[in-house]
Amino acid sequence: MKKRLFNHARNYPDLPQVDSAISFGAFIKYLQRKIKEERTVKSILYSNALKEFKKQGIDEQVIAIEDIYQHELLLEHMYACLSPALLTEDHQAWGLCAPMQPITFYGTELMYELLEHEEKDQNSFVGSKTLEQHQHDHLHFIYSFILNELYAFHVPLKEKYHSGINADTGLPGYFHIGINASFIEVKAKQPLPELSYRELQQYLSEESGLDKLQQVLPLTLFELRGVSVLTITDVTAKQAVENIKSVRLSRVPGSEGVAYGEVIQSLKVLVQNANIQFDLFPFVRVNNKMVYGYVKGGSGLLFSVWGEETLSPEAFRQIAEGYAANPNSFYSPDIWAESKEMFPWLDRFRELNVKSMALIPVFHNQILVGVLGMHTWVGETFDEKKITLLEPVLAPIAQLLQVYIDEFNLEIENIIKEKYTSIQPAVQWKFNEAAWHHLYNKKRNLPQHNEDISFADVYPFYGAIDIRNSTTERNTASKADLSLHLSLFRETLEELSKTYSDALLVEIIFNCNKWSDILQGDELNTTDENSLNIFLKEETSDYLKLISQSHPNTQQVIGKYLDRISAPHGEVYKHRHALETSMQLINTAINNYFESEREKLQDSYPCYFEKFRTDGVEYDIYIGQSIAPDRIFNHFHLKNIRLWQLSSMAEIAKMVQQLQPELAVKLATTQLIFIHNHPIDISFRIDERKFDVEGAYNIRYQMIKKRIDKILVRNSQERLTQPDKLALIYFNKRDIDDYLPFVKYLQETGVLKPETEDLDLEDLQGLSGLKALRLTIF
Repeated sequence: MKKRLFNHARNYPDLPQVDSAISFGAFIKYLQRKIKEERTVKSILYSNALKEFKKQGIDEQVIAIEDIYQHELLLEHMYACLSPALLTEDHQAWGLCAPMQPITFYGTELMYELLEHEEKDQNSFVGSKTLEQHQHDHLHFIYSFILNELYAFHVPLKEKYHSGINADTGLPGYFHIGINASFIEVKAKQPLPELSYRELQQYLSEESGLDKLQQVLPLTLFELRGVSVLTITDVTAKQAVENIKSVRLSRVPGSEGVAYGEVIQSLKVLVQNANIQFDLFPFVRVNNKMVYGYVKGGSGLLFSVWGEETLSPEAFRQIAEGYAANPNSFYSPDIWAESKEMFPWLDRFRELNVKSMALIPVFHNQILVGVLGMHTWVGETFDEKKITLLEPVLAPIAQLLQVYIDEFNLEIENIIKEKYTSIQPAVQWKFNEAAWHHLYNKKRNLPQHNEDISFADVYPFYGAIDIRNSTTERNTASKADLSLHLSLFRETLEELSKTYSDALLVEIIFNCNKWSDILQGDELNTTDENSLNIFLKEETSDYLKLISQSHPNTQQVIGKYLDRISAPHGEVYKHRHALETSMQLINTAINNYFESEREKLQDSYPCYFEKFRTDGVEYDIYIGQSIAPDRIFNHFHLKNIRLWQLSSMAEIAKMVQQLQPELAVKLATTQLIFIHNHPIDISFRIDERKFDVEGAYNIRYQMIKKRIDKILVRNSQERLTQPDKLALIYFNKRDIDDYLPFVKYLQETGVLKPETEDLDLEDLQGLSGLKALRLTIF
C-alpha cells in the first residue's frame, strides 16, 4: 500500500467547497453492524479491526489530514475489510479519500499509478468533460448524498467514466470511477426547510436547478464527517461494446461512413492495438441473390477484394453464395505461409500486402448478414487471443449490419414505389392508413374489404410531348430496311439458281418479286410488314439452311447472306435502329427532365405526378388539399404549376433542339397542354393498380385527353400541334385567362416568342367547342 496526499483539485481549482473532515465514526458503526450480521469467519476480521479502533479511542474524533498517517494501522484494517480478498494490491485501484473532497491519502500502488499518470501527462490522459461539467457533476453528487441522508430523497446517479489516451497504443482507454460514501455522516448545522418531492425533483432535473438549490440549501448548512472509498476499474472493453451499440441506435440513414468509422475505432480500442485493421462487409440480397453493398466499412480491404472494382456481379454472387453456404471462420497469423493450393483465394490479399488475417461470419437471427474482417499489414501480426476479445461485439455488429441491410431493402422499395408504381411519396400516407385499417381488422378477426383510396377535389394538369410524325418515320425506316433485306435475299436466290434449282425455289423467287412490288407502294401497313418479316426471317431462312446442309457447294453463298442478316443491329436493321435510338435519346432526356422537376414541385406542395411513355412522354399531375391534409393549400400553388407547365414545355423544346446533332434521324417534338381548371375526384383502382378519375363529369375530362393528340384546326387539314410550337387546349375563356399572365411574362422574358394564335378546333365525336391558344417557342 502507498501513503501520499494527492489533490485531484489541482486540475479543477473551482470545485464546490464543503465543511468536511476525516473521521472513522461511520466506519466503526459499520464494523459493529457487520459483527452482528456476519455468520462466517469474516466476523473475526471485523472484530479484530474494531478492537484496534477502540484501542486508539477515536470513535467520533475529527482527524486532521496531515495527521492521518499516525493511524496507518487503522487504514490497513479498512483496506482488509473493504477490498476483495482474491485481488492483490497490484490488480486493483483502491484508495481512501477525504469525505466529498478530491484528496486521496491512502491506496494501492495501481491507484497511485493511475493518478500520477494523469498528473504527469494531463494532455494525453484527459476526459471529454469541460471544467464546468466537472464542477456540475461534483456538486450534483454532493447534493444527491445530502438529500438521500436528510430528506430520504434518492437520486439515481449515472456511472462516472474517465477517458484517456493510452500512451503505448495511442488509443482511448476508459475507467469507471466509483465513490463509496457509506462511511460518511452528514449533519445540518441548523433546522432545514421542508421540501416536497416535486420541488426536489425539479431542482435536480432542470438545467439551472442546482443553482436554485444552493440558494435554498447552501452547502454551508452542512458538515460531513467520515471517509470516502475510491475505486477505479478499467472498463475499456465494456465501453467499446457500448459505443458500438450506441452507433447502431443513434445513426441515421446516409451516415454509414461516419457510423462505421466509429465502430472501427471502437474495435481497435477493444483489442488495444491501433495497427490491427478491421472491415465490415454486409451481405445484401435482391430476389434472394447476393449483390454488392455500397458501404466501405473500415480499411476497405474486403471491398477491394470482393467489391465491384474487382468482381463482376455474377462472380461476386457465386463467391458470396458459396461462402454463405459454408460460412466458416478463417484465421492465419501469416497468410504468406499458407498453401496456395489449399487457399488460392488468398493471392489477392497477398497482393495487397496483408500479413495476419481473420474472417469472422456475422449472424443475425441465425441468418448470415456479413463478415467481420480483421487483418494487419506486412510487419505486424496478431494472435488468437485478439480474436477472442471480439466475442462481446459480434451481436451488436450483427444488428448494425442488419440495420444497413434493412435500409438497403427499404431504399429498393422506395425506388420501386417512386419509379415503377402509382404509390408515390405524396400519397403514401393514404396507403399507410388503409394498410393499418386492414391490419387492425385482421387482428380483430373483423370482415376484410378493400378500402377505398381516393382524393376528392383535386386539380388536374395534363401535358404531352409527342415525337412529330413518329408513325411515318417508323414506316419509312421499316420500308428501307425491308427493301434492303429483300434485295439481299433476291441476290442470294439469283446466285443459288446458277447451281441449284427446285420447284420451291421458283415459288420463293416469285413471292420475292411480289413483295418488291408491294414495297414500291406509298405505305406499308402493319399486316403486310408482319407477313414480310415472317417470310424473310422464318420461312426462307429455314429453307436456305436446309439447302446448305444438303448441298455443301451452296454453303458459301448462303452463309454470307445469313451472316449479313443475323448480326444484331446489322445493315438490314440500321434504319429502324437509328430511328429507335434517336427516339430513345429524346424520350430519356425528357423523362430525366421530369424526374428532376418532380422533386422541385414536391417542395412547393405535395402532388401526384405520373408519367406515361408513348412515342413521347405524357404526364398527369393532381394537386389539392386532400393530397396533403396537414398542409395549407391555396390558389398560389395552382399558379405555380401553371407557370411551370408553360416554362417546362419551352425548356423541353429547346432541349430537343440542342439534341439534334446527336440524333441519327432528325426528329422534332410537339408540345400540348390541356387546361381543365376545375377540381375532379380520383381513386386508386385495385385491379389496375393505378389512379383514375371518378364520376361521369370527371370521366369526360379523361376522354378529352385521349382524343386531342391529333386534333385539327377547324376548317383545315392542319394539325394543331406543330414543331417549335406550344398548344394550349381549353373549353372556357376563363380557363385560359388563368394562364395569360404567365404567357405574357414568358414572352417578355424571351422564353416564348411574341406571336400567338387563337384557334377554333374541329369537332370530335361527342366533343365540340374546343379552342386553342398556340404559342411560338422558336
